[in-house]
Amino acid sequence: MARPVWSGVLAFGLVSVPVGLYTATDSHTIHFHQLQRGTSDRVRNRRVNERTGEEVDLDDIVKGFDAGDAYVLVEPQELEDIAPGRSKALEITGFVDLDDVDPIFFDRTYYLGPRGAEHGKIYRLLEQALSRANRAGIATFVMRQREYLVAVKAEDGLLTCHTLHWADEIRDPRKEIANLPGRPKTSDKERKMADQLIETLAIDWDPEEYQDTFRDKVAALIEAKQAGETVEKAEPAAEATNVVDLTEALRASVDKARGTKGRRGGAGRREPGKQPRPKRRTDTARRSGDLGDLTKSELYDMAAEAGVRGRSTMTRDELAKALAA
Repeated sequence: MARPVWSGVLAFGLVSVPVGLYTATDSHTIHFHQLQRGTSDRVRNRRVNERTGEEVDLDDIVKGFDAGDAYVLVEPQELEDIAPGRSKALEITGFVDLDDVDPIFFDRTYYLGPRGAEHGKIYRLLEQALSRANRAGIATFVMRQREYLVAVKAEDGLLTCHTLHWADEIRDPRKEIANLPGRPKTSDKERKMADQLIETLAIDWDPEEYQDTFRDKVAALIEAKQAGETVEKAEPAAEATNVVDLTEALRASVDKARGTKGRRGGAGRREPGKQPRPKRRTDTARRSGDLGDLTKSELYDMAAEAGVRGRSTMTRDELAKALAA
């Protein structure tokens, strides 16, 4: 079982329950070490005294604020002393409608679990009440010498804790982006085609349908280099759409989307409650054994999933033959 990254008391009104905070997500990114080119020598980051050039032990490092003419030194215990108990309590100050919280404010997600079976009733009572009300409890607490603004909400029978950005951390897009469009005029035909394209490409949200394909390609690159092989280069990114041909590009996109859904067995337009969840073309081809419509890139991805060796040097026909076998 995982260990909590923080332990304390969740309080709402005069009711409280001891809880632990658990990391809810994992990163599966492939990590590389830094090496000096032409060698197998690791390059490491070290804590070094700028004046002496000597490495400094972690226990000998304190925090310092640059006040201009001198540093103001602050010890970790002093940070704890100015907010006694704040690092042990997560106190809900109010409950907000979840629909009122803009998604841009959400940062990281944690699970909240009761510390002990005897606290399960209070924990479940709050979880069920939040679920019925579609509300989240807003609270602040201190963890690792930093104060967090959080939203406590109910999800799938448990409480989750979402750290939120502070209001002054949200950047104004009009100050950050130079080329934001004003209100350019669009024709009725363009708006209709855009709406039609979105409706044609409508799908049901299923996170299991998506995977980190770049990570898979990095893993395939490492495998190929170990075997002394090369890998296929990705196709170049799409060019920007010519505004003059916008209507025609939208119409072609709708036709293509309809054709793709037709090959998948779906309808041209989505009917609420009736449209089946679209599958990847590779999934459909794998079940039917018909690889004729797949591109070389799609065949290569299938070959990577199937562990076909030597795939990086194969032509499209050779990939299809290897997969069929």
